Amino acid sequence: QVRLVESGGGLVQAGDSLRLSCTASGRTAISYTIGWFRQAPGKEHEFVGGIRSSGGVSYADSVKGRFTISRDNAKNTIYLQMSSLKVEDTAVYLCAAKIGSLLVAPDRYDVWGQGTQVTVSS
Repeated sequence: QVRLVESGGGLVQAGDSLRLSCTASGRTAISYTIGWFRQAPGKEHEFVGGIRSSGGVSYADSVKGRFTISRDNAKNTIYLQMSSLKVEDTAVYLCAAKIGSLLVAPDRYDVWGQGTQVTVSS
């Protein structure tokens, strides 16, 4: 199986950029779809975007044009590059893995990282 660890969160100012990393370890023979989610206080997990094992990417409308997901296969790492950050982007960001198609429902993902906090100040 696979284990996921997020990193790169922190406190930034509105308009700044930040790059999050999701590093996978463990058995790597199986290809996974990776989704990025975020959870703000009082809200459910929100789909941010995801990347398929083939390299195809999808984004939520709320982040299109500002966030970019990429994969470095040599490092077993998936990146979430966030630009033009807004206060409303403040949340715990998590990556999750599943086998098969890229879905927006968090309950369809099998493995989750611990999350990393992103706080955007005005």
